[in-house]
Amino acid sequence: MYQFLQIENSNQLTELFRLSGLSALDAQSFVSHSPDAHWVLVEEGAIAGRCSLWWRNVPPYPEQKLGLIGHYAVQNADAAHRLLDHACQQLLEQGCTMAVAPIDGNTWRRYRLLSERGSEPIFFLEPDNPDQWCDQFRAQGFTVLAHYSSAMNSDLTQQDPRLERVAGRLEELEVRVRSLNLQQFGSELEKIYRLCLTSFRQNFLYTPIAFPEFAAQYSQILPHLQPELVLMAEHEGRLVGFLFAIPDLLQAKRGEKISTVIIKTVAVLPDRQYAGLGNFLVAECQAIAHQRGYSRAIHALMHDENNSRSLSRHYAQTIRGYTLFAKSLTP
Repeated sequence: MYQFLQIENSNQLTELFRLSGLSALDAQSFVSHSPDAHWVLVEEGAIAGRCSLWWRNVPPYPEQKLGLIGHYAVQNADAAHRLLDHACQQLLEQGCTMAVAPIDGNTWRRYRLLSERGSEPIFFLEPDNPDQWCDQFRAQGFTVLAHYSSAMNSDLTQQDPRLERVAGRLEELEVRVRSLNLQQFGSELEKIYRLCLTSFRQNFLYTPIAFPEFAAQYSQILPHLQPELVLMAEHEGRLVGFLFAIPDLLQAKRGEKISTVIIKTVAVLPDRQYAGLGNFLVAECQAIAHQRGYSRAIHALMHDENNSRSLSRHYAQTIRGYTLFAKSLTP
C-alpha cells in the first residue's frame, strides 16, 4: 500500500527522518529553493520516492507553460512510475503544458541527469545519479529537451593560433586579466554576480537567483579555491569576463595525485568588443594550470549548443554526457 504526502513546511520534513528507505530532502534545500510543492511517496512505512515541483517562478519557453520537477529520488522503477505520473498530473492541474526534469527549480542549482557515463571517474562538483533514472523518465514518456557534455583536454600545452589576434585586440582595449583576490572575496563575488546576471540571461532556461544564494554557493567551496585558477578580466574599471576553475579534489580521495583542473564557469559580457575573451580566458587558465603542475583540464557541463562547447572542441575530447528531459502535458 502506498500514499503520497505533501510536505508544506520543514517540520514535516523532520518527521520523515524516522522512516526507512530513501532519505528525506534536507530542510535547507526545502527552504532556500522554495518549491511550490514537495511530494513524498511512502510505501509500507518507507520513503520510496520524492520530488519537488515549481510552476510559478519558472523560465519562459515558446508556446508553453513550464512546470519543473526536481529534488528527484526513487528506490525503483515502480516508484518512479507512480511519482512521475503524480508529478505530471499535479503540474497539469496548475495549468502547465510541459514538464521539464530534473531541475531543482533553477539552472543555478542541480539539474539534468548523467546519461552517458564513459570511462572517466566522477569529478569534483559533478552531479551523479543511478543510471536507471534516465530509463525511468523515458518510460514515462519524457524525451530529450537538451543535451550537455563534459570534455577532457589532456595536453595543456596546446595553443590556438587564432588567439594571438584576440590577445592583441584585448591588449589594445586595455582589458586586464588578474586572479581572484581572496582578501576581498565578498566584493569580488558581487562583481561576479552582476556579470553573470548579464552574461547568462540568454542561456537556455535561465532565471536569476538572489545574491545571498549565489554567494552561499561559492562560499561553500571557498576552502578549496586556488585563486590563480579563478580569472577576472577587467576593462575601464568593471568586470567584463570571468572564469572559474578548481582542482579535481576527488582524485585525492581516490588516492591519486591531483593532476586535473575543472573549468566550471566562463562568463563574458555580450559586447562585440569582447569577442574571443572567453576562449582567451580558457587558454590562460590552461597555461596557468600547466605551470602549476597540472596535466589535464576538464571543460565541465557545457550545453551542446552554447559557445563554450564550440570553444572546447579546439582542445578537448568528450568524456561524459548529460540529459535534460521534457514531456508534453495533456488532459
